[in-house]
Amino acid sequence: MDRKFAMKGAGQPIVYVRPVPAEDLPDDIRAQIAPDAPLYAVHDADGQRLAVVRDRRLAFVLARQNDLAPVSVH
Repeated sequence: MDRKFAMKGAGQPIVYVRPVPAEDLPDDIRAQIAPDAPLYAVHDADGQRLAVVRDRRLAFVLARQNDLAPVSVH
């Protein structure tokens, strides 16, 4: 394993980034977006949704700006 990769995010809480279908979101959020809009959610280790954003890159930036270590979930 690449040592740099293993050390990246060391000591930071891990969060998970995954695509989220609009129908899984509360009605008030769905009312603000197009039904086919791609959205990504950031979840903590317990599965609690912390944020929903419009693209994957933004989800990773948001996590890193908050001292979290994002990883993708498919």
